[in-house]
Amino acid sequence: MDIHCPLPLGNHETVQLAHGAGGRLSDELFSQVFLPLLQNNFLAQKDDQARLPAFTGQLAFTTDSYVVTPLFFPGGDIGSLSVHGTVNDLVVGGAIPRYLSAGFVLEEGFPIVELERVVRSMAGAARECGVEVVTGDTKVVGRGQCDGMFITTSGIGQVRAGVDVSSSNLRPGDRIIVSGTLGDHGIALLAARHGLSFAGPPLVSDSAPLHRLAAAVLDSCCGVHAMRDATRGGLSAVLNELASSSGVGIVLHENTVPVDDAVRGAAELLGIDPLEAANEGKMVVVVPAGDADRVLEAMQACPDGTGRHAALIGEVVNEHSGMVVMETGFGSRRIVEMPLGEQLPRIC
Repeated sequence: MDIHCPLPLGNHETVQLAHGAGGRLSDELFSQVFLPLLQNNFLAQKDDQARLPAFTGQLAFTTDSYVVTPLFFPGGDIGSLSVHGTVNDLVVGGAIPRYLSAGFVLEEGFPIVELERVVRSMAGAARECGVEVVTGDTKVVGRGQCDGMFITTSGIGQVRAGVDVSSSNLRPGDRIIVSGTLGDHGIALLAARHGLSFAGPPLVSDSAPLHRLAAAVLDSCCGVHAMRDATRGGLSAVLNELASSSGVGIVLHENTVPVDDAVRGAAELLGIDPLEAANEGKMVVVVPAGDADRVLEAMQACPDGTGRHAALIGEVVNEHSGMVVMETGFGSRRIVEMPLGEQLPRIC
């Protein structure tokens, strides 16, 4: 008879089903991996919730799930990406990020050393952003039931006093600024996933936190109308959502839209529009015309470099309500449509 213990004991090199059962191995995983790497006073309590100090003013709350493949890619990994994505969702709402939660779904057999690598990356990203991961959860599923790891993060932030940014705030005459080159994350993920290589510099994800850049924007202009991070669906999706929510038209100028040469070349070979490719460290800012130059200068001067390639790319108009139109380099116009679907699934 093949008799074995249903509850494996001792040290393990891989994740076991029992690690998600809420017993001894669950406590060991928390105490040996999550607590030492994400250490803070809230986690150290080992409670089922984190009791947080009250804020004054408005709170911002967001949640997101991360199923990116591969888990480790040029420029980042699922750990840092999950922090960056949630922090960025808070800061484009005018909030200062404070606290995160993290829920892990792990596949049986996932190497513990790779889990530690992900959690260590998450901890480093959290420190960089000035946030704490204060609570979370871990579940384990059978082999083949997920691609190693999925993460769900939620975030709480404190909205800056006097800030009111919204997708419905656009007004005719507003100027549109993007913080840098577009499509970096989506194209880098596609290349990493399929083992593609191209001539020229390596393709690297732009995964980065935008908290300092958002602060620079809001410090330079008290009348910012909207901020959005251009993730899934890229710039095309964001601008179409803004135009629709505000009931205005948007005109883009093709020659001013920044795209890295390596990304542009790879996108052309693959038949992908860089405007529809995902970003994980770029934001779109909409401001009154009179503030545009000042905001652009503040973004380009941001010390962490996240806005060094910022560019003024278009304006809000009365015409063609709800539509985005691009003036091409040939003097013609074309409609920039909302993407029908993600060109590359599972990029975050």
